[in-house]
Amino acid sequence: MPASLVVWILSALLIVGVLTQRWWEPRLEARGVPVRRWPWHWWLVGYPGTALRIVSTWRRLAYLNGLSVSMRPNNRVIGRDLVVQGTALRPRPPRLSWPVPTKTGLTLRVQLHPGQTPGPYYAAARAMEHAWRVHSVRVTSPRRGQVIMQVTAMDPLKGDVPATRSPAPVLLAADVGRIEDGEPWLIDLRRIPHWLVTGATQSGKSSLLASLVLALAPQPVALVGIDCKGAMELGLFGGRLTGLAINRTQAVGLLASVVDEIQARMTVCRALGKRSIWELPEHERPVPLVVIVDELAELYLTDGSRESRDEAEQCGTLLLRTAQLGAALGVHLVIAGQRVGSDLGPRVTALRAQLGGRVAHRAHDEASAEMTLGDINPDAVVTAQNITEDEQGVAVVAMGGRWMRARSRLVTTADAAEIAGMDPPVNPFLTMPDPVTFEKGGVAA
Repeated sequence: MPASLVVWILSALLIVGVLTQRWWEPRLEARGVPVRRWPWHWWLVGYPGTALRIVSTWRRLAYLNGLSVSMRPNNRVIGRDLVVQGTALRPRPPRLSWPVPTKTGLTLRVQLHPGQTPGPYYAAARAMEHAWRVHSVRVTSPRRGQVIMQVTAMDPLKGDVPATRSPAPVLLAADVGRIEDGEPWLIDLRRIPHWLVTGATQSGKSSLLASLVLALAPQPVALVGIDCKGAMELGLFGGRLTGLAINRTQAVGLLASVVDEIQARMTVCRALGKRSIWELPEHERPVPLVVIVDELAELYLTDGSRESRDEAEQCGTLLLRTAQLGAALGVHLVIAGQRVGSDLGPRVTALRAQLGGRVAHRAHDEASAEMTLGDINPDAVVTAQNITEDEQGVAVVAMGGRWMRARSRLVTTADAAEIAGMDPPVNPFLTMPDPVTFEKGGVAA
């Protein structure tokens, strides 16, 4: 589509939007109607203005950031062009597609010149944010010779994300919040079996764990909690938990029971010639088990006594065995802590390497963010450090080699009380008596 036609269409939309904003919004707002929340406000005012700004600044932006090249005809190859390196005397910017609107911004597609790579576009993303006055620009290259730019006009993570009880799409998939493009934040334990959640105090770790419990509670999944801070957080979910340890001694017993369960499931699969419980018939499949640990450091800190050191070492060994063996057997780990580094104790680094899903909330220092996201992407570490104290619940999520910003849902005390009234699955442990019983706030009876 010709650039002039694009400008005319966008200008017409913008004029209609401005007139609508000037004449209708005051009248509607006087009646208490939240006009700026309406979708048409973005489509008629926000989108045309942003798209016009992108189209009008693209040529100069490409020139200043080294995206333009000079072209001259090649007499030896008819119909071909050559890229001439050096200063662009007659700069030709890359071809920009029509800005396609989305719920939170727009999408652009750029056709690279022959010889160009996506690297300069990654480096120019911050310049694009300032030139186009948008919240963020994410650059990807899913196909050779093309660059996709996801433009987020407004931060979709502002404000609390209300709790929801919508049914999960699949077993062990939990809708825990919203990601930066406005879509649901899904934690799929079938795809990424173990998760690490880090962040400073009051950064939103416990809110994320509560959102996870809220999403998994209606599913046929056994939830086991370890909260050595007096069960102040996980204890709110009461009877829905199959087991809860409130100190390290109980945690050792509970983790030992989990490892015994893993061995029992392994024996069943081996006897039936299966490699995982998901290959078993549904009526013979053991109940999936999710172990949630709130504040990992409490399991590793010692008072210097021999007994305390032995308990800490046992916890480290049992957690590592659960992470190494549990994925195929329906046993999953979600571990939260302020810092998860080698300074806690032995085997922590090996445990962290087994946790493929990473969530980093606000951190006080670079080292804490580096421990969580450093092996994923250095840009993710910088983004995590830029989370402010006013953005409680906002985090950087890394999985499968990619990362994004997200915000967990707000779980109220009433939501927790409703979860506490639910019953856990019957007989989730093959190694336990029928029915499975745990002492209140403790380990298996």
